[in-house]
Amino acid sequence: MSETLTAPAAPRMSQRQVLEALSGLLLGMFVSMLASTVVSTSLPVIIHDLDGNQAAFTWVVTATLLTTAISTPIWGKLADLTNRKLLFQLAISIFVLATAAAGFSTNPEMLITFRAVQGIGAGGLAALSQVLMADIISPRERGRYMGLFGAVMAVATIGGPLLGGVITDAWGWRWNFFVALPFAVLALILVQTTLHVPARPKKKTSIDYLGIVLLSVAVSLLLIWVTNAGTATAGDWSDLANNDWWSLTTVLMVGGALVAAILFVIVELRSAEPLIPLTLFRNRTFTLSVIASIATGIAMFGASVFLSQYMQLARGATPTQAGLMTIPMIGGLLLASIGVGALVTKYGRWKPYLIVGSVLLIAGSYLLSTIHYDTDFVLVSLYMFLLGAGVGMTMQNLVLVVQNTTPPEQIGVASSGVTFFRSLGGTIGVSVMGAALAARVIDLVAERKDDIAAAMASLGDKAPYWAEQLQSGSLPKVSAMPEALRVVFEDIYGSGISHSFLIAVPFAIISLVAIVFLPNKALTTMTTTERMRASEADLATVSVPEAMGVLTTTGSMRAVEQPDAEAASDRTDSR
Repeated sequence: MSETLTAPAAPRMSQRQVLEALSGLLLGMFVSMLASTVVSTSLPVIIHDLDGNQAAFTWVVTATLLTTAISTPIWGKLADLTNRKLLFQLAISIFVLATAAAGFSTNPEMLITFRAVQGIGAGGLAALSQVLMADIISPRERGRYMGLFGAVMAVATIGGPLLGGVITDAWGWRWNFFVALPFAVLALILVQTTLHVPARPKKKTSIDYLGIVLLSVAVSLLLIWVTNAGTATAGDWSDLANNDWWSLTTVLMVGGALVAAILFVIVELRSAEPLIPLTLFRNRTFTLSVIASIATGIAMFGASVFLSQYMQLARGATPTQAGLMTIPMIGGLLLASIGVGALVTKYGRWKPYLIVGSVLLIAGSYLLSTIHYDTDFVLVSLYMFLLGAGVGMTMQNLVLVVQNTTPPEQIGVASSGVTFFRSLGGTIGVSVMGAALAARVIDLVAERKDDIAAAMASLGDKAPYWAEQLQSGSLPKVSAMPEALRVVFEDIYGSGISHSFLIAVPFAIISLVAIVFLPNKALTTMTTTERMRASEADLATVSVPEAMGVLTTTGSMRAVEQPDAEAASDRTDSR
């Protein structure tokens, strides 16, 4: 016992050592983001080529988000139990191999399957990057390095869609899925050689398999219902609204999701190693951050998916042009993330920036719900910038404040918990927005049937071809339509997509309320590793009074009277 107590603490890493350790971590995150964003602008083309409809488009996105959400708390739990570095390398491998396999897809179902596997790796990268960063950088110093994360995010989110558009226009969309492979190999090498984290104490692990199954069932049933309710699988436009929201299918799927969710809570309360410790919700900061993260996820994922559709289906842009046209949103995210990170490190204050960020989320979401196919692009750019700035101010800082107040031994599950609910919010948000878009497009097509008929009549011998295209139910390639027909469908999709953004507004308002009530606790200057050593030292001081003389000070603490100390010692011995 005394040898452990007298062992000197490891010296804090220098800035150069931190940068070296971050290099592999940053490249791993870059691989994850690049593999996702490089496909975003080409998705309308991919779904069209694979004869998929709007539901298929939505599920190509939500399949990844679903498995990301489900796997995130699993990775976070494993991070508290075993080797975090090895887990991060495993997540990179799963993610990139699944991404490459998706490039060989021959139908929407195959693409959705591989995207689901891709999400398992993405969940690991999302959770473990936050946990590993907390191991080597304190919350107060995190802002100093946010510029690096912002730069990586900017290159991946701006360069990815542009690169994806160029690759799609030049060589075909399948090559988008292979571009991340060389970066992944380099990331694995860098992580192995530069990322050195303290060894975790060996302990008996117990995986909550039943909790994993119940969580997967609850989330999957809910998302499948949200995506398919109000639609049918028939191909004709007029048949797509046959399946009512209130039906036996709805009762069974929503009821099944509720039952699975209730059973999940019961299992978590009884499990020795719960997947998501419900005791975390006793922490006010964690609970409110989870609520706020849901709105951030809806804004972030919803914007990335449906703005790309807006540019191509409502404004007739090519994939390359669509990538360029979304730069204002990424610019807002980048500037806000870097700027706020620097201010947090300099002044140690975080709450005002979160409040401003949530206000910008409300403003950006509402303003994007007002756009049409012919809205001045300067205004659209301004709205995208506001939304991006809101995401940049809130996304990372919500994880930061949770890590700041969570016991160090629960950093993994707490960090992944916030990320899980952000991903879950984004997944449900994309599903709801996709369902709303599909339903709105159906209504608008019915309302504009006379205009569509007039446009078809002007096409002459091309009319049968385009009638067949519209009857197929596949996502149309609007930019390839004849002028008369294209204008009508650009208007339809512009109105439909803007309508879907309105769904994000009430969630953004709830996020603002949650952030206002967050406890304004000062950021600690200790890393997770240092906090863990300090808590172990303080525990030893209380339970073994004779160790007082060999410990260095870890912080101010109340003096313990000798009788109480002896009683504590007796209790320790009796164990």
